Amino acid sequence: MKKPYGNLTGLKADELRRLENLYRRKTPPEFIIFPELARDVARLSHEIQRQIGLLMERSGIITHVIVGDHQKIFIPDLSDYRSAPGRLKGLRCVHTHLNREPLTQDDLTDLALLRLDLMAAVLIDQEGNPSEVYWAHILPGGEGPAAYRQLPPLLPHQLNNDCLELIKALENEIAHSGALLDGDFESERALLVSVTTGSKQQAAESLAELEELACSSGIKVLGCVRQQRKKIDARFLIGRGKLGEITIMALQKGVTLIIFDQELNPSQIRSITDQMDLKVIDRTQLILDIFAQRAQSREGKLQVELAQLKYLLPRLVTKNTAMSRLTGGIGGRGPGETKLEINRRRVRERITRLEKALEAVKMQRRQQKARRSKKELPVISIIGYTNAGKSTLLNTLTHSAVLTEDRLFATLDPSSRRLRFPRDLEVIVTDTVGFIRELPKELVVAFRATLEELEKADLLLHVIDISNPRYVDQIHSVEKILAELGLQGKPLLHILNKQDLVAPEHVHNLVKRYDGVSISALDRSSLLPLIRRMESMVAEITMADPALVFDSNQTDHS
Repeated sequence: MKKPYGNLTGLKADELRRLENLYRRKTPPEFIIFPELARDVARLSHEIQRQIGLLMERSGIITHVIVGDHQKIFIPDLSDYRSAPGRLKGLRCVHTHLNREPLTQDDLTDLALLRLDLMAAVLIDQEGNPSEVYWAHILPGGEGPAAYRQLPPLLPHQLNNDCLELIKALENEIAHSGALLDGDFESERALLVSVTTGSKQQAAESLAELEELACSSGIKVLGCVRQQRKKIDARFLIGRGKLGEITIMALQKGVTLIIFDQELNPSQIRSITDQMDLKVIDRTQLILDIFAQRAQSREGKLQVELAQLKYLLPRLVTKNTAMSRLTGGIGGRGPGETKLEINRRRVRERITRLEKALEAVKMQRRQQKARRSKKELPVISIIGYTNAGKSTLLNTLTHSAVLTEDRLFATLDPSSRRLRFPRDLEVIVTDTVGFIRELPKELVVAFRATLEELEKADLLLHVIDISNPRYVDQIHSVEKILAELGLQGKPLLHILNKQDLVAPEHVHNLVKRYDGVSISALDRSSLLPLIRRMESMVAEITMADPALVFDSNQTDHS
């Protein structure tokens, strides 16, 4: 016999037996709850002075009998009842209310978060009999307070209301509305969430960048949710009520993925995924996924996998369901390792192998560059925020064909080309991985070998997209990363890109402000002032460091 869930302390043996016997009862599919069952549950709830809840499948079979306290019940883990995007859970919750109040906000929140078919409350009169039943369901297409529909209360003899047909109609309407919003069900469909204690403008700008990242990863963005809070919720990051609204919105729009703009710690990920039956990732995971898609070279792939595993390791958890987490052989001493410990050990072993492989790749690269080191050619590194035009500038300067696309992190693997100035001064120009606000520390560590190339650079070209409204913040982000890498003392030239998209007087002011050069990376004729400035700065550097020489016998790429 299945056992009841919840607050069973202090109950008599006869009361526990009557609770267990509820599992043998069944409600016809067209009823919210069978009247005789509602009567028996109400009387038992009145006797023990605790709320009693029943979770029922659409067939009317009772899957859970829950005992709460005088004011509420606690619904147990329903992870075994997973629902597809655009579908309801397939369970309804019917529970008693001892204080004769209608459905509470907690009831409606559970309805939303768990994506239940229905939520119903049986009110009990002074004699312990059911007086009326309040009920509600998720409203397809609704938003905010209109996301639920609370229907007029029913009397005990009115509970036969074609309940199953209503649920099927609701689910069909939800699925139909999701199909109208997006017919492409092969790609992920995401809802973006931002929780902030800062200004609304900063939150809006950050959310806009998150949307760019999502689109760059091939994710279809179906909506954005922003919440301003005085204090971040330590458990859910976002308010529980707002979490319910997000769940309903996701259900109505056929969302398959929730992306948080802020980094989630392991406990927050567990708490949120326990509440909603959807994939949940944060900004860091999204960036790691983009890097995994873009990496082409063996070194790049190793670096990205290393970053992903280091991010995953502290978040590697499984459901804590008793002995199912244990493994061990017959005759072993004790239970052996848990599945969680085995997974963590395997990840650590893989991290060790990747670090060794990366060290071998670094050694290979040093050998390949030995010839260049002997000639001591000056090195110019192009840096900047992602999608600022770095690769485009490299292509235009050196007649190269490095991949360029109008999306974030289009290229990850560094590229090096030779450039000869008009005075036969030759240099190496390298294009590095793009920076971004709060670049995940796992990526900084994994790409350390790549970023170390900047330490060998004689001149840094900081490309800035001045047509981007967030260019000032982007400059600060790049400068912050340079400071973290200890490169703030390197000679640096600000290159103000996309001058053709900005008013001339504004470009003039920015050139003076940053002591930079304005260009349009697509227009080679606009690069002449930049080439002169670069040549002048390189000449000054070589005069200060006589070890640098120029080779005039190489192919001209200018």
